[in-house]
Amino acid sequence: MPIAQRPYWTALITALMGTLSLPAAATNGMNLEAYGAQAGGMGGASMAYDNGNSALMNNPATLGLRQEGQNIGVGMTLLMPDVKTITPFGSTANSGGDEYWMPSASYIRKSGSFTYGVGMLAQGGMGTEYGSALSGNPNLPFRSEVGFGRLMFPLAYNVNPRLTVGGQLDYVWASMDAQMSPDGVNYVSFSDNNDFTGEASGNGWAFKLGAHYKLSDTVSVGASYHSKTNIDDLQGSGTFNFMPANFKVIDFQWPETYGVGVAWQASPSWLLAADIKHLGWKNSMRTFRLAVNGMEMGLPQNWQNQTVYLLGAQYTLRPGLALRFGINHASNPVPDGTLNPLFPATVKTHYTLGLGWTIGGGHSVAGSVAFAPKVTSTNPNMFGPGMAGTVTHGQTVLRVNYNYAF
Repeated sequence: MPIAQRPYWTALITALMGTLSLPAAATNGMNLEAYGAQAGGMGGASMAYDNGNSALMNNPATLGLRQEGQNIGVGMTLLMPDVKTITPFGSTANSGGDEYWMPSASYIRKSGSFTYGVGMLAQGGMGTEYGSALSGNPNLPFRSEVGFGRLMFPLAYNVNPRLTVGGQLDYVWASMDAQMSPDGVNYVSFSDNNDFTGEASGNGWAFKLGAHYKLSDTVSVGASYHSKTNIDDLQGSGTFNFMPANFKVIDFQWPETYGVGVAWQASPSWLLAADIKHLGWKNSMRTFRLAVNGMEMGLPQNWQNQTVYLLGAQYTLRPGLALRFGINHASNPVPDGTLNPLFPATVKTHYTLGLGWTIGGGHSVAGSVAFAPKVTSTNPNMFGPGMAGTVTHGQTVLRVNYNYAF
């Protein structure tokens, strides 16, 4: 039965008319503010120094900065968002989606001038879990979840003692769950209620390029380009107004990303790093296209491109033990006019702290924490013309990595 026959629910659900229900995918828009515990402790800065196997998601050229040999790495990221929505009716809806686990694993080998290997990483995986808190009806839950993963094949080459270049091919997969009203009238549900998969899924390819250059023995620069993904339309099944339906999410892509950075070994104890990064959300999150039983709906997103500034430092307390800290600041890519309670990707600043420990025998571990203070944003028409809604979003990100070199 169409939602329009329930006047109370229609008023509440009009919040979703302008944008599609997707995860509150957090940090720098949907992109994590850092990849790997070492970079995670240094504000995400990673373009111009050796940050281990996590270079697969940062700058693949820095894989070539290591010593010869083989290296195995595993890691886990825990993303803990805190999202709530204040409605014009005086109620507050809290999202129950507060823990999202993202694993990684990699094998890298350097032999002579070449460095190569393979790695897997869950690039993003979170969402919102409002249940009936937005609709007031247990038969009309609202949730969203999206996940991106990559299987990556890097190759780095030391051109000479100062210049290293890298290239990488990425096999990318994406999945999505959504329970929502895309137009304020009809109710759509495609969801497998699994924390690690989504009902609608697709796969495709992307690539990365990178370069690293040593200006001197203590100062280096780096640059990296990540292509926009080329993923098939995500397809799945569920219900449309409580009747069986087939769904297709059309041309849902991860954006083009590029950045540059500098690293300075200021003293034997101090390493300083700074990056600037550009995320091309404008081309990948302009309009969200959803087809239901072959009928397509175009839902505006109108995200803006995002510039991210990343600053970090590492202080060696003693040989094998390093303390890291940093800051990550980005503009907000989501316009107030399209802010959605199920997709408040509005966090701007992260403060980070980390620790690295070389145990010996080739073993090392690293951990980091990033804290993003709450950001409050208001869409003046979130729940209909003149009916404002306010979303508050903060989060904490924990990372841990283990590495074995042999």
